[in-house]
Amino acid sequence: MTGTLRSALALLRRHAGPAYLAALLATLVNTVPDVGRKVLVWDDPSGWHALAVAVVGVLTAAVAQLWVTGVVAGLTHDGSARWSGALRRGTGLAWVAVRRAPRTVLAGLVTGGAVSALLTLPASVAALGLDRLLGPLDSPAVGAFAVAAVSDVVASVVTLPFLAFVLVLAGSREAVGPGGGLGRDRG
Repeated sequence: MTGTLRSALALLRRHAGPAYLAALLATLVNTVPDVGRKVLVWDDPSGWHALAVAVVGVLTAAVAQLWVTGVVAGLTHDGSARWSGALRRGTGLAWVAVRRAPRTVLAGLVTGGAVSALLTLPASVAALGLDRLLGPLDSPAVGAFAVAAVSDVVASVVTLPFLAFVLVLAGSREAVGPGGGLGRDRG
Protein backbone atom coordinates (compact mmCIF):
# COMPACT_ATOMS: atom_id res chain seq x y z
CA MET A 1 0.00 0.00 0.00
CA THR A 2 2.65 2.55 0.99
CA GLY A 3 4.74 1.45 -2.00
CA THR A 4 1.90 2.44 -4.31
CA LEU A 5 1.55 5.82 -2.60
CA ARG A 6 5.30 6.44 -2.93
CA SER A 7 5.19 5.34 -6.57
CA ALA A 8 2.26 7.71 -7.19
CA LEU A 9 4.31 10.59 -5.77
CA ALA A 10 7.29 9.60 -7.95
CA LEU A 11 5.05 9.54 -11.03
CA LEU A 12 3.60 12.92 -10.07
CA ARG A 13 7.10 14.40 -9.84
CA ARG A 14 8.10 12.82 -13.17
CA HIS A 15 4.94 13.90 -15.04
CA ALA A 16 4.04 17.06 -13.12
CA GLY A 17 3.35 19.23 -16.18
CA PRO A 18 0.65 17.18 -17.91
CA ALA A 19 -0.76 15.87 -14.61
CA TYR A 20 -1.26 19.33 -13.13
CA LEU A 21 -2.57 20.66 -16.45
CA ALA A 22 -5.25 17.95 -16.46
CA ALA A 23 -6.09 18.75 -12.84
CA LEU A 24 -6.31 22.48 -13.59
CA LEU A 25 -8.62 21.91 -16.56
CA ALA A 26 -10.86 19.54 -14.58
CA THR A 27 -10.95 21.92 -11.63
CA LEU A 28 -11.83 24.95 -13.76
CA VAL A 29 -14.64 23.04 -15.48
CA ASN A 30 -15.85 21.74 -12.10
CA THR A 31 -15.75 25.25 -10.60
CA VAL A 32 -18.81 26.34 -12.60
CA PRO A 33 -21.22 23.79 -11.05
CA ASP A 34 -19.35 24.05 -7.75
CA VAL A 35 -19.96 27.78 -7.40
CA GLY A 36 -23.44 27.44 -8.92
CA ARG A 37 -24.55 24.86 -6.37
CA LYS A 38 -23.34 27.07 -3.52
CA VAL A 39 -25.12 30.12 -4.91
CA LEU A 40 -28.37 28.12 -4.92
CA VAL A 41 -28.25 27.97 -1.11
CA TRP A 42 -26.55 31.34 -0.60
CA ASP A 43 -29.12 32.60 1.90
CA ASP A 44 -30.99 29.36 2.57
CA PRO A 45 -30.93 28.49 6.30
CA SER A 46 -31.80 24.83 5.72
CA GLY A 47 -29.17 22.34 6.84
CA TRP A 48 -30.77 19.71 4.60
CA HIS A 49 -30.38 21.89 1.54
CA ALA A 50 -26.74 22.50 2.47
CA LEU A 51 -26.25 18.73 2.77
CA ALA A 52 -27.88 18.11 -0.62
CA VAL A 53 -25.61 20.71 -2.19
CA ALA A 54 -22.59 19.05 -0.55
CA VAL A 55 -23.60 15.69 -2.02
CA VAL A 56 -23.82 17.25 -5.49
CA GLY A 57 -20.35 18.69 -4.89
CA VAL A 58 -18.94 15.27 -4.02
CA LEU A 59 -20.46 13.81 -7.19
CA THR A 60 -19.07 16.52 -9.48
CA ALA A 61 -15.67 16.22 -7.79
CA ALA A 62 -15.76 12.45 -8.38
CA VAL A 63 -16.36 13.04 -12.09
CA ALA A 64 -13.38 15.43 -12.18
CA GLN A 65 -11.24 12.83 -10.39
CA LEU A 66 -12.21 10.08 -12.81
CA TRP A 67 -11.46 12.30 -15.81
CA VAL A 68 -8.00 13.23 -14.49
CA THR A 69 -7.33 9.55 -13.78
CA GLY A 70 -8.15 8.69 -17.38
CA VAL A 71 -5.94 11.47 -18.72
CA VAL A 72 -2.85 10.51 -16.69
CA ALA A 73 -3.21 6.76 -17.32
CA GLY A 74 -1.03 6.94 -20.43
CA LEU A 75 1.74 8.74 -18.56
CA THR A 76 2.61 5.55 -16.69
CA HIS A 77 2.97 3.54 -19.90
CA ASP A 78 4.29 5.69 -22.73
CA GLY A 79 4.63 9.13 -21.15
CA SER A 80 1.72 10.71 -23.01
CA ALA A 81 -1.47 12.13 -21.59
CA ARG A 82 -4.60 10.61 -23.12
CA TRP A 83 -7.34 13.22 -23.32
CA SER A 84 -9.80 11.38 -25.55
CA GLY A 85 -12.02 8.92 -23.70
CA ALA A 86 -10.53 9.96 -20.36
CA LEU A 87 -13.73 9.75 -18.31
CA ARG A 88 -14.54 6.23 -19.50
CA ARG A 89 -10.93 5.06 -19.00
CA GLY A 90 -10.68 6.69 -15.57
CA THR A 91 -13.97 5.16 -14.44
CA GLY A 92 -12.79 1.71 -15.50
CA LEU A 93 -9.45 2.09 -13.74
CA ALA A 94 -11.09 3.37 -10.56
CA TRP A 95 -13.58 0.49 -10.56
CA VAL A 96 -10.80 -2.08 -10.91
CA ALA A 97 -8.63 -0.28 -8.33
CA VAL A 98 -11.40 -0.31 -5.71
CA ARG A 99 -12.03 -4.00 -6.32
CA ARG A 100 -8.35 -5.03 -6.38
CA ALA A 101 -6.81 -2.78 -3.76
CA PRO A 102 -9.48 -1.10 -1.63
CA ARG A 103 -7.09 -0.33 1.23
CA THR A 104 -4.65 1.33 -1.15
CA VAL A 105 -7.42 3.44 -2.66
CA LEU A 106 -8.63 4.37 0.83
CA ALA A 107 -5.08 5.31 1.84
CA GLY A 108 -4.83 7.50 -1.27
CA LEU A 109 -8.17 9.15 -0.47
CA VAL A 110 -7.16 9.79 3.14
CA THR A 111 -3.75 11.16 2.15
CA GLY A 112 -5.18 13.39 -0.58
CA GLY A 113 -8.01 14.46 1.72
CA ALA A 114 -5.57 15.41 4.46
CA VAL A 115 -3.51 17.54 2.07
CA SER A 116 -6.70 19.11 0.72
CA ALA A 117 -7.89 19.91 4.23
CA LEU A 118 -4.56 21.52 5.10
CA LEU A 119 -4.83 23.72 2.02
CA THR A 120 -8.53 24.53 2.27
CA LEU A 121 -9.66 24.63 5.89
CA PRO A 122 -7.49 27.44 7.31
CA ALA A 123 -8.43 29.87 4.52
CA SER A 124 -12.10 28.84 4.46
CA VAL A 125 -12.55 28.97 8.23
CA ALA A 126 -10.80 32.34 8.39
CA ALA A 127 -12.93 33.73 5.57
CA LEU A 128 -16.33 32.18 6.27
CA GLY A 129 -16.20 31.01 9.87
CA LEU A 130 -16.67 27.43 11.04
CA ASP A 131 -20.48 27.67 11.20
CA ARG A 132 -20.80 28.66 7.55
CA LEU A 133 -18.24 26.11 6.48
CA LEU A 134 -20.15 23.19 8.01
CA GLY A 135 -23.69 24.44 7.57
CA PRO A 136 -25.67 26.79 5.37
CA LEU A 137 -23.70 29.68 3.88
CA ASP A 138 -26.11 32.27 5.34
CA SER A 139 -25.31 35.06 2.85
CA PRO A 140 -21.52 35.37 3.24
CA ALA A 141 -19.60 38.38 2.01
CA VAL A 142 -18.57 37.96 -1.63
CA GLY A 143 -14.89 38.38 -0.74
CA ALA A 144 -15.07 35.68 1.93
CA PHE A 145 -16.81 33.35 -0.49
CA ALA A 146 -14.15 34.06 -3.14
CA VAL A 147 -11.34 33.22 -0.69
CA ALA A 148 -13.00 29.89 0.15
CA ALA A 149 -13.61 29.12 -3.54
CA VAL A 150 -10.01 29.87 -4.51
CA SER A 151 -8.71 27.67 -1.69
CA ASP A 152 -10.93 24.86 -3.02
CA VAL A 153 -9.49 25.33 -6.52
CA VAL A 154 -5.91 25.22 -5.22
CA ALA A 155 -6.57 22.11 -3.15
CA SER A 156 -8.20 20.34 -6.10
CA VAL A 157 -5.38 21.12 -8.50
CA VAL A 158 -2.80 19.92 -5.97
CA THR A 159 -4.54 16.69 -4.94
CA LEU A 160 -6.38 15.38 -8.04
CA PRO A 161 -3.23 14.13 -9.83
CA PHE A 162 -1.91 12.27 -6.78
CA LEU A 163 -5.08 10.23 -6.33
CA ALA A 164 -5.27 9.76 -10.10
CA PHE A 165 -1.87 8.07 -10.09
CA VAL A 166 -2.87 5.95 -7.07
CA LEU A 167 -5.95 4.78 -8.99
CA VAL A 168 -3.94 4.11 -12.16
CA LEU A 169 -1.36 2.07 -10.27
CA ALA A 170 -3.91 0.14 -8.20
CA GLY A 171 -6.16 -0.40 -11.22
CA SER A 172 -3.46 -1.48 -13.66
CA ARG A 173 -2.31 -5.06 -14.16
CA GLU A 174 1.07 -4.15 -12.78
CA ALA A 175 2.03 -1.47 -10.32
CA VAL A 176 5.17 0.61 -10.47
CA GLY A 177 7.64 -0.94 -8.05
CA PRO A 178 9.88 0.88 -5.55
CA GLY A 179 12.64 1.33 -8.15
CA GLY A 180 10.27 3.14 -10.49
CA GLY A 181 9.97 0.25 -12.93
CA LEU A 182 6.96 -1.95 -13.51
CA GLY A 183 6.64 -4.81 -11.08
CA ARG A 184 4.07 -6.92 -9.30
CA ASP A 185 4.35 -5.18 -5.91
CA ARG A 186 1.11 -3.35 -5.10
CA GLY A 187 2.55 -1.70 -1.98
